[in-house]
Amino acid sequence: MELPAIGALQALVADVSGESLHGAPACHGREKADGSLVTALDHRLQRDLQRELAVRWPEYAFLGEEMPADEQQRLLADSRALWILDPLDGTTNFATGLPFYSVSLALLIDGEPRLGVVYDPERGECFAAAAGIGAWLNGERLHTSASDSQLPQAVACIDFKRLPKELAARLVREQPFRSQRNFGSCALEWCWLAAGRFQVYLHGGMKLWDHAAGRLILEQAGGPACDLDGQPIDCRSTRARSVVAATHGALFEQWRVWLAG
Repeated sequence: MELPAIGALQALVADVSGESLHGAPACHGREKADGSLVTALDHRLQRDLQRELAVRWPEYAFLGEEMPADEQQRLLADSRALWILDPLDGTTNFATGLPFYSVSLALLIDGEPRLGVVYDPERGECFAAAAGIGAWLNGERLHTSASDSQLPQAVACIDFKRLPKELAARLVREQPFRSQRNFGSCALEWCWLAAGRFQVYLHGGMKLWDHAAGRLILEQAGGPACDLDGQPIDCRSTRARSVVAATHGALFEQWRVWLAG
């Protein structure tokens, strides 16, 4: 199966997202069953990108975050080749005027991400990856640092909200890293890790559309990841998965050892 050209995919995501987001004000959202927000813009972006993807690559099925759960499960079960879209990752940030959100799109083939694009409209940054080929930021190759950095000097990005309470409390008490941040867009956090803007990552539970593109970008840039049980993060289910990740293998092992302690 011949894959779409990554450059064409980046251009499509940036163009369609830019048109939909141009002049869009911060707005109120409604709360979904899982407690997250959704706005009219989430639905508009999903509709617009689904339409344009179908025009260019009609051979691929489409799964969007804002679809009903039963339809998502059917698509995962029945589709060999499938787009996975989070039309607005960081909706709460967008709705309250915080300039950190993204559009995330991945192409799964036989349950594995083969292409991924994460677009940041605020900074005009487009992250992308193709399995076995590499990762890029605005066309420049991304490579995570293989330096000798140690965990005590690392900046950590941690979503405390979804972590086991005992682990969250231990992280606050002991703080094994230099400093901690949390930005509120999972897809973009994967990409900022791949770009070395922080060095270790921890999240208690993200869905398929939160990790499909971002994990591929980090992986192709050289950064390892798994869940809190040490298992690979697969794309065969929409269930929430924890994430442990770092910019390079040695730091990843230090982070995993500390978390297991």
